[in-house]
Amino acid sequence: MTATDPYTVRLAPGVHAYVQPDGGWCLNNAGFISDGDATLLVDTTATERRARLLREAILLAGVELPRTIVTTHHHGDHTYGNSVFLPEATVVGHEACRSEQLAAGHQLHLIWPGTDFGDVGIIPPSVTYSDRLTLHVGGTEVRVIHPGVAHTRGDSIVHLPEHGIVFTGDLVFQGGTPFVPMGSLRGSLRALDLLRSLDASVVVPGHGPLTDPSAYDATERCLRYVAELAEESYAQGLTPLEAALRADLGEFGELRESERLVANLHRAYAELAGEPEGSPLDVSTVFTDMTTMNDGVPVACHA
Repeated sequence: MTATDPYTVRLAPGVHAYVQPDGGWCLNNAGFISDGDATLLVDTTATERRARLLREAILLAGVELPRTIVTTHHHGDHTYGNSVFLPEATVVGHEACRSEQLAAGHQLHLIWPGTDFGDVGIIPPSVTYSDRLTLHVGGTEVRVIHPGVAHTRGDSIVHLPEHGIVFTGDLVFQGGTPFVPMGSLRGSLRALDLLRSLDASVVVPGHGPLTDPSAYDATERCLRYVAELAEESYAQGLTPLEAALRADLGEFGELRESERLVANLHRAYAELAGEPEGSPLDVSTVFTDMTTMNDGVPVACHA
């Protein structure tokens, strides 16, 4: 096993996290809960090959393949692998996750045309909810909670109250820069307060190594830095790119994907202009500006 190989961590009886280092673009985390008979999977992966590795990891853990997949949000790195687990599994997610996934289609193929995603279908949730949903895997209660518009319009938090474990989806990028252009900066701050209220001691982020509630404070500091920078630069009439290029990132320059600053500024500017949270931004402009921030090199898909 190398430092870049995915690995499984047993968090509690029947509960595992599946971590894909180094958590960069398209290297998300997943997890599974099982009582030995029924298994629930939290998210899949970005490519067919990686989804098959996840499938093997579930079997190696000695449990059945999932009958249920809970999708934390619509992005392809968390959903492209869904089809590997069909037809046995039913996909569950927020109602906005379904509509966003259908609208996005194979969006990652457009962003990273050179990546071999394999045979991946667009498999949105066939069971949706609006606010909260409780599932049961044997004796384990699985609470699925919509935090409002945050990373996207259709995020879900997966909370296991008995075990003090939470799967945050991309509300948390451990060691990485938050990414809110498809959701809301203000909403992401509210989502962190909701995560704190769950009082979970083990935090499985959407990307990066396993962590604890200190990740909420680290994420909040970064988002508040973006908010303050946006207010100053918006008042000065600077574009998001101009503001990002002039910015002193300080401690946040050590995070992966620091080019995401400009993407987050686009969202902050939209909110300062009075646009509704989650209103569409021009994805092409956002990624073009991130390329400029990345010394003219397009951001790379690590999957």
